[in-house]
Amino acid sequence: MSRSASSPTFAVDSDGVGRITFDDPHRSLNVLDEQVMATFATCLDEARQAAVAGRLRVLVVESGKEGSFIAGADVEAIGDIEGPDDGEAKARAGQELYLELERFPTPTVAAIDGLCLGGGLEMALACRYRICSDHPRTRLGLPEVQLGILPGWGGTTRLPRLVGLQAALDLLLTGNPIKPSKARRIGLVSEVVPHDIFRARTTAFALEALDLPSGASRPDRKVLTRLLDDTLPGRRIVLAAARRRVVEKTGGRYPAPLKILDVLKRGLGGSVADSLALEARAFGELTSTPTHASLLHVFHLREGARKTARAVPGGTPRPVGRIGVVGAGVMGGGIAQLAAFRDVEVRMKDIRDDAVAGGLQHARELFDKAVERRKLRRADADRKMALISGGLEWHGFHTADLVVEAVVERMDVKRSVLKEVEGVVESDAIVATNTSSLSVDAMAEALDRPSRFCGIHFFNPVHKMPLVEIVRGAATDDDTVATAHAFAVALGKVPVVCADGPGFLVNRILGPYMNEAGHLLADGAAVAAVDRAATDFGMPMGPLRLMDEVGLDIARHAGATLHEAFGERMAPAAPLLALAETDRLGRKNGRGFYRYAQGKDQGVDPDVLAELGDTVRRGADAPDTDEIRQRLVLAMVNEAARILDDGIVETAGEVDLAMIMGTGFPPFRGGLLRFADAHHPRSLVEMLERLEDRLGPRFTPAPLLRRLAEEDRGFYDAFGPGR
Repeated sequence: MSRSASSPTFAVDSDGVGRITFDDPHRSLNVLDEQVMATFATCLDEARQAAVAGRLRVLVVESGKEGSFIAGADVEAIGDIEGPDDGEAKARAGQELYLELERFPTPTVAAIDGLCLGGGLEMALACRYRICSDHPRTRLGLPEVQLGILPGWGGTTRLPRLVGLQAALDLLLTGNPIKPSKARRIGLVSEVVPHDIFRARTTAFALEALDLPSGASRPDRKVLTRLLDDTLPGRRIVLAAARRRVVEKTGGRYPAPLKILDVLKRGLGGSVADSLALEARAFGELTSTPTHASLLHVFHLREGARKTARAVPGGTPRPVGRIGVVGAGVMGGGIAQLAAFRDVEVRMKDIRDDAVAGGLQHARELFDKAVERRKLRRADADRKMALISGGLEWHGFHTADLVVEAVVERMDVKRSVLKEVEGVVESDAIVATNTSSLSVDAMAEALDRPSRFCGIHFFNPVHKMPLVEIVRGAATDDDTVATAHAFAVALGKVPVVCADGPGFLVNRILGPYMNEAGHLLADGAAVAAVDRAATDFGMPMGPLRLMDEVGLDIARHAGATLHEAFGERMAPAAPLLALAETDRLGRKNGRGFYRYAQGKDQGVDPDVLAELGDTVRRGADAPDTDEIRQRLVLAMVNEAARILDDGIVETAGEVDLAMIMGTGFPPFRGGLLRFADAHHPRSLVEMLERLEDRLGPRFTPAPLLRRLAEEDRGFYDAFGPGR
């Protein structure tokens, strides 16, 4: 007895096993929007009637989509919430429906095959039992905190009561999904079932559930764990420690994790009803915060960037099942490991045996770390590592769908290598360069098929940094860009397509930012003061420490490239030029603006200013924190305006996404240009003009900023998605 072709549907079989099956015909993933929730309520009523009539003995909640249980609530609906009261009311409505599921008169089983996130996991938590498959896509999580809110349909209340406070905190405070093995280990699910027999095992488990005690999935816990989870003094200790970690990590700038801790502190130990009320109210309050609005904005930017058809509307991507990597250094080895991690076959080439061995070793070490962190099983790591091979010859490159060049940053070397690659691969293969600063168009001049050539700029370390810049040359065709974009998405990255130009997008904005840090040193600011002003603003590290991490030699090379391209406004600051005369390289040789011993930070090097000599002003009034922050941020905003004017990217959102994913620009601010739009463009121009009067032409307002001020328009108004 099936309802209709809508989602979900309800049916009951001859064994008395009822099934509510989610299978949205209009979406690739099941999402809980208003209509779906209303249909679910109807299905639940039908199931209850069948139970009362004696035809239904156990109820299963499942998905008809392979690899997807329920991906969560409709994010668009969350964005449409109008104020705290509306948010609270919507949370209460979801809670009431899930309470109906929790109070269902027969046992209930959530059969989780694939993604189970947000409101989907909250639905599963309202069931009496949960089992999941070992499908590669099966993940369980509550990602709401990453949108600046908390799980408001019972997740904040039920999860700690099911798995214990300490196990729950990791899911609630990070939003990171967990694998089935961990879900079983903490007691979130009762069983992990091989995907091939999941449907059959679901039916068997449902019938067994008739005789199972409630809470059977919870594993035995150590005495200390029970004391900390189940006693008031223990919970106070755990929550106080968690609060300290949150404040230390976020500076208190993100209200959602702190609000989660408040709800847990007040709700645990009391009634479920009281805890749900606290949860709903907190949800409503968080939906009205600027942080939530910014994080929701970033979410939409990220999701949009991963859609190849939107990013490259005229292109058709080709599948990439085998790649070649030329240059087996840290970048080459990192690219090879990332591709193999995603089950792509890789052939590496270099001109020295020790280089090839080093690239393979680097890939092996990354896989070993993944095993140590329980991201991979040893057998899976070994299988993936076996996808990578290497040598001195071009063996295997003729079958590559795509080849990434990652050799030394010298134009003559790259042109020579790329020309050689083109002579080896098939005519329809894509050839790409991983350059961070050299011209894609200049390299293309050496090629016979420039339409099949582009830049694919990975950021270091490859396995961690989410951004990839896809650089379109003047001759690059749409299919090449689309293939490179889709390949980056398949690797789990966030791609941004940009035109060729010095520094492309991220490094061009970082150039004046890091250079201004050098000018601030010249004006008497302390190293620690410059970096602290940036981190207080929300950057993950200050510009001087960033130079140490990148390598002072590499930062110097990038700065020289920008200076050559853009002239005096990009002229290197005197202290940075003086630093080039020293042997300081940053972290990689233990000496930069900071000292490092065995890879560990030892603080600011007290000798560094002495080595900068008279390029650093002494005894003068140093710039205060407000001036430091203003100069650093305005340098970036001004360059971003020039980038938009030059057509490097088309939208303000692309600038913001690239800066967040590529530099860690604080997501709670929504992005560099969204932050700039919080100020009137006339105010930005006035601040820049005051700095220009004092400090010179590097702060001359960009022509675009002057136009925006005259037109009374912000960046997103002028360069939004629909312009």
